[in-house]
Amino acid sequence: MAEIWFKPIDLKELNARGRGTMVEHIGIVITQVGPDWIKGTMPVDSRTVQPRGILHGGANVVLAESLASLAGNYVVDPAQFYCVGLEINANHIKSTTQGIVEGTTRPLHLGRSTQVWQTEIVQGTKLISVSRMTLSVLPVKT
Repeated sequence: MAEIWFKPIDLKELNARGRGTMVEHIGIVITQVGPDWIKGTMPVDSRTVQPRGILHGGANVVLAESLASLAGNYVVDPAQFYCVGLEINANHIKSTTQGIVEGTTRPLHLGRSTQVWQTEIVQGTKLISVSRMTLSVLPVKT
């Protein structure tokens, strides 16, 4: 598969984008970049569980949206365009109470005005959540 990124991605730079944001607050770390995918991890801990002690569905959505938004913004020329979330949905398949989950986002559609990304969140071989996100591609106003 051919690379889809506008420019090569540096993991340090990618992770630096999350400093001082929710991404850093809940412990999301981008771990790998492939030709058409980005992977990141998130801990299952007091920051990401709901009162019953299981991984909060909203935390899954934060991981999915963070990965898809980052990926979408690396597909476009940042001098001309930027991407923002337009819609996201998620299906939570299995629960977990500890450890680390890993999300992988891949594009389903890369258009001029919208992008659609699918993110699968797993823990080992167990599918935790699947999400689909639509991004709006907007022009940078100068």
